[in-house]
Amino acid sequence: MTFLEHRRKLQTSRPARYEAMCEIRAFEDRAQALFFEGLVHGTTHTSQGQEAVSVGMAVAARPTDWVTCTYRGHGHALALGMDPSVVMGEIMGKRIGSVGGVGGSMHLCEVSVGLLPTFAIVGAGIPVAAGAALTSQVRGTDDAAIALFGDGAANIGAFHEGLNLAAIWKLPVVFICENNHYGEYSRIDLTTPVEDIAVRAVSYDMPGHVVDGQDVDAVSEAVGAALARARAGEGPTLLEMKTYRYAGHSRADPGAYRPEGELERWKERDPIAIYRTRLIEEGELTPEEAGDIEDRAARRIVEAEETAAGSEDATVADMFRYIYAP
Repeated sequence: MTFLEHRRKLQTSRPARYEAMCEIRAFEDRAQALFFEGLVHGTTHTSQGQEAVSVGMAVAARPTDWVTCTYRGHGHALALGMDPSVVMGEIMGKRIGSVGGVGGSMHLCEVSVGLLPTFAIVGAGIPVAAGAALTSQVRGTDDAAIALFGDGAANIGAFHEGLNLAAIWKLPVVFICENNHYGEYSRIDLTTPVEDIAVRAVSYDMPGHVVDGQDVDAVSEAVGAALARARAGEGPTLLEMKTYRYAGHSRADPGAYRPEGELERWKERDPIAIYRTRLIEEGELTPEEAGDIEDRAARRIVEAEETAAGSEDATVADMFRYIYAP
């Protein structure tokens, strides 16, 4: 399936959205295991629990829109249509990877699906998305840009500068804060004086909305409305997706800093379980069909790992293949 076919299925089929979320979960679970097996080069940050944000965003975006995101970007890359074996290959240091295996988990890129290079620097994608939106504005197209970032990024200069510039110039950009309640190991109430980051939109005279980040339909609807506003020349929007990461911040972090019972409460609102129940209750899936989807997604990740593992390793020399110096 091409990435265009993948995106069309997401836009027209709710079961396809369920399958995409299952695929991301299976991928992230396996990526985490690969780290412990010593097969991941460098660090890795997974996004179990945040799948609805990735898929809902991809449902609403056009293939010609530009997307920037953070080091926790596997789910976004897969939702946009990047081949799982290419993402897996990158985090395993294989030449089949999206940047030849030299970037690793934090540095994914696939221009054909609209994914600009992902950023290891907190909040760095915010001004880049504003720049991509400026490109569309100058060229006179109605393409837009999307910046995804965490709640911790809402406290740094690039957030305020990016939103301010986008508002002044009415840039066609949607700022999506994935508020998973932790900036690395610090809970949001210890670092941020407001409960809802969306209220900061008032400072830049743009709409700000809090969205249930565990509901893929709510995410796609909110992102779609913000993109329509951007394409109409009405400027940027700040969306805050209330979500939660089930894994720790990165690598072997067990998340021991979480209050007792918090993780369990959020798992009761697992975005995949929520959508499975909804589709069955509304008659779009039977339990058997949902099980088949889950099995198919899991098999696809097994196949992706096999493809990546069997491909050629990147070498030290590969780091210099795309560097130019006179």
